[in-house]
Amino acid sequence: MSNVPVAVVTGANKGIGFAIVKALCKQFPGDVYLTARDPGRGQEAVAKLQKEGLHPLFHQLDIDDLQSIRALRDFLKEKYGGLNVLVNNAGIAFKVHDTTPFAVQAEVTLKTNFFGTRNVCTELLPLMKSYGKVVNVSSMVSSSALGGCSQELQQKFRSDTITEDELVGLMTKFVEDTKKSVHEKEGWPNTAYGVSKIGVTVLSRIQARMLNEKRKGDHILLNACCPGWVRTDMAGPQATKSPDEGAETPVYLALLPSDADGPHGQFVSNKTVRPW
Repeated sequence: MSNVPVAVVTGANKGIGFAIVKALCKQFPGDVYLTARDPGRGQEAVAKLQKEGLHPLFHQLDIDDLQSIRALRDFLKEKYGGLNVLVNNAGIAFKVHDTTPFAVQAEVTLKTNFFGTRNVCTELLPLMKSYGKVVNVSSMVSSSALGGCSQELQQKFRSDTITEDELVGLMTKFVEDTKKSVHEKEGWPNTAYGVSKIGVTVLSRIQARMLNEKRKGDHILLNACCPGWVRTDMAGPQATKSPDEGAETPVYLALLPSDADGPHGQFVSNKTVRPW
């Protein structure tokens, strides 16, 4: 078993994930794993960084596939005895003008962005070593979508006592409500991506609370963040930040010094804690 520290970035063959891996390869004192659904694209991305003199490693990971997540978990456990940095970056978004029915968009988007991310956390958080860092890449859209929710939903999503099961129930209800075309009547905003990222931000708050309750002495810091509006396939060419600029806040959170006691359980944008 290796004593080398290890960092894993999900959805990292392009865009912000790729930029996060690049920055970690330069700054993290250990092995950095670029993960991707498609091994071909993943290896290509690794080769690109090798040309820049960096040394990322590759492991296949499809966050929609529990077996794939568990294969990564077992590999990390066996080779490293755990994990030091986890950046949950993998996610999807439909384009604004996509004609896919909204209920389908809701189901597909939440399956990856919320349920997939949650599965990664369920399997990998128990592997986090002391002083580990977990970064869940959310979005400012989670804040605006929260503002578009009914007062009752806002209260639930802002609650300091909401449980993971209750959150899963709400995310499931959103998908069901879209299928019945009653989501607006039920107080939901008209954005599947926004609701999926509310889920990621609230999940992060719950997870941080659980770490405080169960592993207080391990000094693990876990946060959600917004990388900003970044020029990627997802956001398009009009966006204001380059992928490297988008990587800044996630990388800052991934590399917080071991004596830092925060931020933890926060929503961070431009390296600043934002109100939720």
